[in-house]
Amino acid sequence: MTQTATFTAADATSRLQNAVRQNPLLSRAGMAEYVFASLFRKLVYTQIWEDPNVDMEALEIEPGQRIVTIASGGCNALSYLIADPARIEAVDLNPAHVAFNRLKLAALSALPDYETFYRFYGRADDTMNVDAYEHFIRPVLDRETRSYWEGRTLSGRRRISMFHRHLYRHGLLGQFIGCGHLVARLYGIDPRQLLQARTMEEQRHLFEETIAPLFDKRLVRWLTSRKSSLFGLGIPPRQYEALSGNGSGGMATVLRERLERLACEFPFSENYFAWQAFGRTYSDGEDASLPPYLLRGHYETIRARVGRISVENISITDLLAEKPDASVDRFVLLDAQDWMSDAQLNALWREITRTAAPGARAIFRTAAEENLLFGRVDASLLRRWDYREVASREFHRRDRSSIYGGFHLQVLKG
Repeated sequence: MTQTATFTAADATSRLQNAVRQNPLLSRAGMAEYVFASLFRKLVYTQIWEDPNVDMEALEIEPGQRIVTIASGGCNALSYLIADPARIEAVDLNPAHVAFNRLKLAALSALPDYETFYRFYGRADDTMNVDAYEHFIRPVLDRETRSYWEGRTLSGRRRISMFHRHLYRHGLLGQFIGCGHLVARLYGIDPRQLLQARTMEEQRHLFEETIAPLFDKRLVRWLTSRKSSLFGLGIPPRQYEALSGNGSGGMATVLRERLERLACEFPFSENYFAWQAFGRTYSDGEDASLPPYLLRGHYETIRARVGRISVENISITDLLAEKPDASVDRFVLLDAQDWMSDAQLNALWREITRTAAPGARAIFRTAAEENLLFGRVDASLLRRWDYREVASREFHRRDRSSIYGGFHLQVLKG
C-alpha cells in the first residue's frame, strides 16, 4: 500500500480553512466557517453516506482504469475494488479521515480472516478488536496513523478504543445521530422501533406515527434553524444555505423529507443507511444489508487488491494538478463542490478536464436538486462534458442514503 506520505496538523488546518472559508473571519459568516473547519479536523464520518451501488453503476468502472475519489469514510473507495480498477487514489482534507482510511487498508491486509475483519468493522463493539489492532494492525501502520489511533481524547481513552465501544456512535456524525435519538426520546419516541417493520407499509406507518411529528416540535424547529446545530452532519455554512433554501418550510422541512425518503422508499432489509440512522449499527445475520466491502462474498477479492489504493491528505484539485494529461478515467467528488467558491470550482474543473482520459466519467452529489456547475463553471469547460440529466435523476432516485438533493453524472465527450 502506498500510504507513507506525512500529514501535519498545521498543513491540515490550512487546507481545511482554505477550502471552507469564503468570508472575513470577523464577520458572522466567517466565524461560522472557522468553527466548522475547526470541527471538521476531527473524525466526522465512520461510514460514508453515498450509496456505492449507485456509484459503481454510474461510473461503469472497467478493469485497469484509474480512479480519483474523495475518501470520507472509505466504504466506497474499497467497494470500487470489486470492479478491478488498476489504481484508486483517495484524498481527504480531514487528517482524521486519512488516518481512518489508512487503518482500514491496514486492517484488510493484516487481519487474518473475514470473521476478524467483520468483527472489527461490522460489529465494531468487541474488546477483542483492540487486541487485534495490537497484534496484527499496529505493526504495519505508518507512524502518523499509529500516533493518531494511539492518541487520547478528552475522556482519556485511546482513539482505537472506539472499535470496542460501538464505532458508529463516534465521529461528529455518529454523535449527531445520537443527539437526534436523545431528542426523540425526550418526546417518548425510540427511533429503533422503526426497524421492527417487516413491510414497506409498516415502515411508512411507523415513520408517520413516530418520527414525522417530531419535526413540528418547537425545539426541533429551533435547533434545525441554527447552522451550527447541523455541523455534526458535516454540513458547512455554504451547504446549509443551499439546503435550507431548497424548500418553503426551512431546514426542518428539508430534513423531514430526506428522512422520510430514507425510512419509506427502500426496504430496511436492503438499506444499511437506514440501520445506521435509526439503529446506530448494521443489521446482523447472513442476510444483513452491508456496504459491499463488508460482504463476505467480496472479502477475498478486495483484500487481494487493497494495495491498489492510496490515501493522502491533499485537496483533489492539488492532486490532479500533479498528474499528466488524460491520466484519470473516473472522478468521484462526493458533495465537496457544495463547499466551493466559483474560483475553486473552475480550478477543479480545469484540472478534471485536463486530466480526463477519453470516455472519463465524473460523479458528484449536491445538497440542492440542481447541478451547481451551470452558470458557475466556465462554459468552455462544460462544453467538453455531456451532462446525463435523465440518468442522473434515476441514479438519485435509487440512492439509498437519501440525504442529498441531487446526483449528477458528467461524461467526457468525444
